[in-house]
Amino acid sequence: MIRFMIAGLVAFLVSGPSYAQSHSKKNVLFLIADDLNCDLHCYGHRSVRSPNIDKLASRGVRFERAYCQFPLCSPSRTSFMTGRRPNSTGIVSNPKSGTRQSDYVATPHFREHIPDTVTMSQLFRNNGYRSIRIGKIYHYGVPGQIGTNGLDDLESWDYVVNPAGRDKAEENQVFSMTPGSYGGSLSWHAAEGADEEQTDGLIANSAISLLREHQDRPFFMAVGFFRPHTPYVAPKGYFAQYPWETISLPKLSPQDLERKPAPAFASSKKEQEGMSDELRRKAIQAYWSSISFMDHQLGRVVDELHRLGLEKNTVIVMTSDHGYHMYEHGLWQKQSLFENSARVPLILIDPEQAMNTKSEVSQSIVELVDLYPTLADLCGLAVPGYLEGKSLKPILKDPTHRVKEYAFTQVRRGNKSGYSVRSSQWRMTIWNEGRDGEQLYDMERDPAESSNLIEAADPEIKEVSKVLREQLIQYAGGK
Repeated sequence: MIRFMIAGLVAFLVSGPSYAQSHSKKNVLFLIADDLNCDLHCYGHRSVRSPNIDKLASRGVRFERAYCQFPLCSPSRTSFMTGRRPNSTGIVSNPKSGTRQSDYVATPHFREHIPDTVTMSQLFRNNGYRSIRIGKIYHYGVPGQIGTNGLDDLESWDYVVNPAGRDKAEENQVFSMTPGSYGGSLSWHAAEGADEEQTDGLIANSAISLLREHQDRPFFMAVGFFRPHTPYVAPKGYFAQYPWETISLPKLSPQDLERKPAPAFASSKKEQEGMSDELRRKAIQAYWSSISFMDHQLGRVVDELHRLGLEKNTVIVMTSDHGYHMYEHGLWQKQSLFENSARVPLILIDPEQAMNTKSEVSQSIVELVDLYPTLADLCGLAVPGYLEGKSLKPILKDPTHRVKEYAFTQVRRGNKSGYSVRSSQWRMTIWNEGRDGEQLYDMERDPAESSNLIEAADPEIKEVSKVLREQLIQYAGGK
């Protein structure tokens, strides 16, 4: 029976001797941030401070080209936890949401479409692991559902923890572009008090306590931080690291200003259009501050893993559910098919490899749907035959290895779909099978996606678009 720990209930257990080597199975520590893009120091960002994620990258393989399958919470999280793509899970939207917990509904849920699927953590649970969830793994309405189970899957876990901290209690102090709305709108707050009063601080406390408790048995521990999801909340000291006056705004191309094709820019919200440059800089300041705050909480968990000696027998994953815009292309947040929305940070550490090699960087195209078969492969577990990702274990052994040529990401615009494919050089996107527009970018020469080449006369570019269009049509059809 799953036991539910009430918000804020964190018992610090007295730590005994380490039993890290008392079982032969590898543990899994699955660390995931919410709405985190690649604005991290280890990914080349000059301003954002992320020392703990950087430290993980120094021990494992950092994937430069990792992509989500749907840049929205529930579809993405459902996809990587089931190992199946959004068209297979049937989840292409979030549940209905609101400002109160009672406004949320428990549908759509993947069990309505694929009831017999075995999720990633369920597979480990079925193989003798203690399966633990702390915080947000499946969809939560944030901040409305903090402290609840959200849209959880009870069959996935033995034990769950749902903390709620000061950020939840002080929602009324949050500045929002849409007063009274915090989760879907740009919103932020420089909080009083200590890190451990915040929900993510309580999540770290819980993870530390449970690592101590379960150090002598195999575990799959999923630690889901809520930041940097809106509202961007962090203690004031983190805001002080990023004076808003010093922040430079992204430059917009003529095509960004023209906003064509229209569906590519339809993730924009009305209240964002009239923002002043000062307000834009303050939004970026708040986002970066919440990244650094989350990074510190993540570091506390990893430090405890090391203190207990568990890193010698634990696979570590660090990622996000999707990318995020900070005014690139004039857009904010998620649900676009540009690179910033589709690309995610991904770091994998296999203890067998980490003991023998230094940090590595892979340029291989990979997808979040690959995580399920990868973790199972690393731990020697047989997977269901319906999984749609590929194991990345060969890349962990040899970062120059390639397991696939393309990554696919999709969104919905009303009753129409957009599909995007990323190869090592190109990104192509089609809207409503091309009837509502197409985009083609040379990501090597134009990483900012400023020049749409879809109408270029160059025969080679025409051939590229033909090949990629065929890939997209095939993918959209589920063939």
